[in-house]
Amino acid sequence: MADREFDLFVIGAGSGGVRAARFSADRGARVAVAEERYLGGTCVNVGCVPKKLFVYASHFRDEMESATSGFGWSVPSASFDWPTLRDNKTREIERLNGIFDGLLRDAGVQHIDGRATIVDAHTVEVEGTRYSTENILVATGGWPTVPEIPGAEHAITSNEIFFLDELPRKAIIVGGGYIAAEFACILHGLGVEVTQLYRGPLFLRGFDDDVRSHLAEQLRSRGIDLRFDTNVTAIEKTESGISAKLTDGSTLDAGQILYATGRHPLSANLGLEDVGVELAPSGAIVVDEISRTTIPSIWAIGDVTDRINLTPVALHEGVCIAETLFNDNPLSPDHEDVPAAVFTQPPVGTVGLTETQARERYGEVEVYRSTFQALRQTLTGGWERTMMKLLVDKKSDRVVGLHMVGPEAGEIVQGFAVAIKAGSTKADFDATIGIHPTSAEEFVTMRTPVEG
Repeated sequence: MADREFDLFVIGAGSGGVRAARFSADRGARVAVAEERYLGGTCVNVGCVPKKLFVYASHFRDEMESATSGFGWSVPSASFDWPTLRDNKTREIERLNGIFDGLLRDAGVQHIDGRATIVDAHTVEVEGTRYSTENILVATGGWPTVPEIPGAEHAITSNEIFFLDELPRKAIIVGGGYIAAEFACILHGLGVEVTQLYRGPLFLRGFDDDVRSHLAEQLRSRGIDLRFDTNVTAIEKTESGISAKLTDGSTLDAGQILYATGRHPLSANLGLEDVGVELAPSGAIVVDEISRTTIPSIWAIGDVTDRINLTPVALHEGVCIAETLFNDNPLSPDHEDVPAAVFTQPPVGTVGLTETQARERYGEVEVYRSTFQALRQTLTGGWERTMMKLLVDKKSDRVVGLHMVGPEAGEIVQGFAVAIKAGSTKADFDATIGIHPTSAEEFVTMRTPVEG
């Protein structure tokens, strides 16, 4: 490897790319990272982090209503200022960008600004300069997809919503995935009148069906206009914003229309096809069990491979790359029992199999499900109801799926994910003493299956 400039050249400084670069450098490798946009990738700049900050902001209206309606507080008339939230968020993201830069520098990784392309199996070019490297890692992530319909140029995506000059009074959100549902709740919580459209019969495809139906009920109770089996056929610009033509022949007027209809892997124009790297029809880079492409010296991780598109998964894959290449320890990323959260209001937490998946894999499955009003809601007359669900393989008694819709679902399920990963049985859950009074204790007190 000494005759090449680098042992590893990483294209993309998102979460996965930076983790792979740092850990590889820690193991003695000579590493460079090229990035054409911003350090930290989607998650830090236009994804998880700013979105969660907006989620926090959108909760305060409910908090104030609960304080005054049931807990005896008197809250003066409150108003929301969008530029304050937007600009404070931007300052925090800029701080995180600096932290990522410091992490690379402290690890001894060379950071190169600019768009990188692959010349051959051991050469990368950035802004006219070529670099030789033993291995290339592609970690370029994904990008929002907007369908080609008349007027599509008038739509925004999750990339742009974090930087709006002003918040619209009305908004249309198109899509049925977790990003669409989260932004529907964020905007609604900030006082925007929201209509969410999805072309299918029920949103959050891929999640447990009870989670999907329960969350739909909760969002409608909150006042979000959910319309399923409905799509947009055209968008027109108007003096007040936009007008969307729908598949049922009606029109919707709003200040903004946000498309959250999926993301595509950012693999185009990198030179991958020219050097023989296989791509899936979606543009995803095809990799084997250790994240290697069809060219032995070229690797790929994160959203560009379209496996499980979550930041912690990309981080895990980055560690596996470092171990495989520079610690003589070939590691395959573990994509089983990955916990996830959807930061809607109420939020969703999930780990393991859905009921459909569990029945397909194990046949006989016991289902435990509980729907209840959390203690906090009892003084406020709140409409929100929590749903919890356990799926148990009847033969082994192992808990193979755990799902929750309710306050702090992500925080609660993260802890239970350890138990699922460790192979805990329903008997283990039953033997665990609950913390009272909490919602979380419901997971260890459900005794009677609703189905077998």
